[in-house]
Formats: sequence, C-alpha cells, structure tokens
Amino acid sequence: MKFLIPAVLLLVATGLHAQSDNGSVTVHKDPRADLLLKKQADVNDASTRNSTKRRTASGYRLLVISTNSKQEAIAARTKIYSSFPELKPYMWHQSPYYKVKAGNFTSRKEAQAYQKKLAPYFPAGVFLINDVVEVNPEDNNSSED
Repeated sequence: MKFLIPAVLLLVATGLHAQSDNGSVTVHKDPRADLLLKKQADVNDASTRNSTKRRTASGYRLLVISTNSKQEAIAARTKIYSSFPELKPYMWHQSPYYKVKAGNFTSRKEAQAYQKKLAPYFPAGVFLINDVVEVNPEDNNSSED
C-alpha cells in the first residue's frame, strides 16, 4: 500500500505529461496590448527625436515661489503661463516645499531683465539662481556674466 500510491501518482503524472507534450503552445492575448506597445514605441521615438533637438548648459533661472502650499505654486505657475508665455515655468516638490522656477536664460543680463518684469507679479521676491537650463542647438547665445 505504501508503494502503491506513489506508483499510481507516477503513472498519472507520466500520462499527463505525454498528452501535453505535442510541441504547441496557445497564447491568448488581449488585442489592446498591441495598441499600448505601439503607443509606447511612438512616445519613445518622439522623446529620442526631441532629445537630439534639446541640450543643456549652465545658465540662470528665476525662483518665483517656494511654498508649502501646492495651490499657491500652481497659481504662480499659471500666472507665469498667462503673463509671460515665452518663459517656461518649472514646478517641482522638494519636501516640504513646492518650488516654481521660470526661464532658460544663458545670459545673466537677460535673466535680470525678466527678474524686474516679474517683480510686480510676485511681491515676495523673484530670485536669480544658477541652474542647468535647456538650450536649442540653433541658439548661438554665449554665456555672459
């Protein structure tokens, strides 16, 4: 009896293995998976193309606000979008603060000019800071201090 149960299990397992070993596999795949893969490939291609158009360099940005309130940071970013559409605002969370920076300036003079323009919109102060900025290869502006 002790050997009968393992022997029966061995025969059943061998029989099942022999039946399923015909060399074919059936895969049932959701067709939406192909759409997602294509979208991801398109996004990757677009980001690769954009990265060749963009590069970074040392420059200046304007620190517009540093606050604990996410709503205040969003309001500051919106104010920059609406009043200065040529500036690119950057918002990020560096716990516990939300910070909003604006601009991609390669020259200190240009950054100071915008600092004066932004000052009436942000009475708490607009601060000029050194940062790594995005520059386009077709821009031939050199850094001026």
